[in-house]
Amino acid sequence: MLRNIFLLILLLTLACSPLKMYQDLPEVKAWESDITEFEKLDVAKSYPLNAVLFAGSSSIRLWTTLPEDMKPFNVIQRGYGGAKLSDFAVYADRIINPHKCSAIVLFIANDITGGSQDKTPDEVARLFSNVLKTIRKKHPDTPVFWIGITPTPARWVVWQDINMANNLIKHICETSRNTWYIRTDHLFRDAEGKPRPELFVADKLHLNEEGYKIWTGIIKNELMNVLGDRIPLR
Repeated sequence: MLRNIFLLILLLTLACSPLKMYQDLPEVKAWESDITEFEKLDVAKSYPLNAVLFAGSSSIRLWTTLPEDMKPFNVIQRGYGGAKLSDFAVYADRIINPHKCSAIVLFIANDITGGSQDKTPDEVARLFSNVLKTIRKKHPDTPVFWIGITPTPARWVVWQDINMANNLIKHICETSRNTWYIRTDHLFRDAEGKPRPELFVADKLHLNEEGYKIWTGIIKNELMNVLGDRIPLR
């Protein structure tokens, strides 16, 4: 009974002010310096108006070949550490709003890891909705793409919850204007449905070169399908 009351209070809190419970957390404030560095880059560097903004967690930050892989699209790269939707939602306006871009591609994969502080799939989906709402305030018509969270050996034990979050976000994308879900799991699983270890580095979490090649093919194909006849390329 007490658990049900707590869940009801949590849901009401999230519905009224989704970010209030996160914005003052030390784990969220810890990213302030990273976001400040992004803001310094925004001032110091100019980007093509037709660039595609890639933002999110470490898989975006570590994608060293992103500009080359996404040709002929121009890109802006804004990935940081172990980003979670709970902190990205707090900083989304500062990360995204400074840019005039042809599309926004998001990948954030650390809210469900198998740890004691994991969020529920519903909570992850609500945070994504909040990020999308923030984006739409300044970018009402810009195509937004969410890269589905890949199945990894390191987090396979909680894949059921991760996949549920993926499916909830997929539904949001399918029912939201100019918003697309990019499925990736089918190419990262073997014949038995388990993650393909040969696509990951030693930590069994981050993609290796072959993993990024697969990502490149999936993501660029989706961008070309949606954007190819809309924007001038390089």
